[in-house]
Amino acid sequence: MSKNYRLGTRGSKLALWQANYVADALKKITKGEVEIIVISTEGDETAGSLMNPIRPGVFVSSIRDALIANEVDLIVHSMKDLPSARLLGLKLVAIPPREDHRDIVISKHGQTLMELPAGAIVGTSSPRRAARIKFLRPDLVTAPIRGNVDTRIQKVRDGEFDAVILAAAGVKRLNRASEITEYLTSEQLLPAPAQGALAIEIRGFDRDLSKALEKLDHIETRLITTAERAVLVGLDASCQTALGALATLDGNRLSLVAELSDGETNTHSRVEAAIVLENGDTMLDEAVQLGLMVAKKLDTTGINVASRASTEAPSDD
Repeated sequence: MSKNYRLGTRGSKLALWQANYVADALKKITKGEVEIIVISTEGDETAGSLMNPIRPGVFVSSIRDALIANEVDLIVHSMKDLPSARLLGLKLVAIPPREDHRDIVISKHGQTLMELPAGAIVGTSSPRRAARIKFLRPDLVTAPIRGNVDTRIQKVRDGEFDAVILAAAGVKRLNRASEITEYLTSEQLLPAPAQGALAIEIRGFDRDLSKALEKLDHIETRLITTAERAVLVGLDASCQTALGALATLDGNRLSLVAELSDGETNTHSRVEAAIVLENGDTMLDEAVQLGLMVAKKLDTTGINVASRASTEAPSDD
């Protein structure tokens, strides 16, 4: 017998794409209907900067509240917006296959980051992106930018910014990949931990829904995002922490590179490590340990890390 479910999401075009992606997959599994319920969040309602939000996960907290209150049955997020601290009673039931993890440049005149003229204004609200731009091109100006993907690109087209840095995943999901000027390499800019991945959460006791959604879980994506997010946990990182991390899986070899930056002092420290995973139930624990090991090495560099656990400044991109 099929069952109907309520899926909670933000109302942006990208969030709705993500919600419909999960809803369509769940319908195929359960043969039931999925109602998408739009929930307004602190991040949507705040007009100012998100660098110091009232609570971690400004694009996540209200949606989680609705799940806990039984107003919805499952929720979906951009995983990079998900706070690194677990929330009691909720289960991260599935992480579907990751989209492109890279950051991209969209510029008004088709120029790459290195081709932009001195003094060009680059829009980003991410400390991670701003710090690396300062390192790569200290002659450029970075300025905060708000809005969804479409809004940010339009601000470039209108001349308010000369270029904008966005996540490739969001641009591709909205079918605007043809407008990408440049894909930044991991040597230039490491992505935010879990960038490009989706996170599906349910209430921990909902066993039937858990069994259905576990079919959407992609073990490779779960392993690499687990390692990346463990760096956040190990550093007790905050939304002001300029941290990039990228894990890769080659057979049983899990590799991780992470970079911690200080935009004020233009200081950057990059650490790499790898382990060979044992087959079986311990792989996720091993991925966590790899991330914590990398975090410990980064923590000895003397670069300041804010103390409140979260992700980087959320950006809906």
